[in-house]
Amino acid sequence: MIHSLMKPVLKRLPAHFFRLGSGREPVREWLKKLDLQDRKIIGEDIKDVEFAWPIGMPLVRGLGDGLWEVRSSLVGGKIARVIFTVEQGSMILLHGFITKTQKTPKRDLDLALHRKKGTGA
Repeated sequence: MIHSLMKPVLKRLPAHFFRLGSGREPVREWLKKLDLQDRKIIGEDIKDVEFAWPIGMPLVRGLGDGLWEVRSSLVGGKIARVIFTVEQGSMILLHGFITKTQKTPKRDLDLALHRKKGTGA
């Protein structure tokens, strides 16, 4: 029997869902509403960030104020964004949305920043 001496590749930045005081996880709920193909694309992109952090464009863009976004290209020309922060060696998924523009809307950025302040990051 041959045993591999290679160490398993560990996540450098494991992802966790931001949780409201009520226990709800808005990004998980948003993802569940998307169709399977879109969920798979976004999930693969988040996984790529978990294992390759730190990573830059085109997959991840810094937004300032300790916020980053995972940029996923979906079918039909749609673009998904998942805004996250890094806290204690984890990526905290704060907010997710679909957009048709390259620019992150201010209201989405403000919501993510508000949630970040609730994490203690």
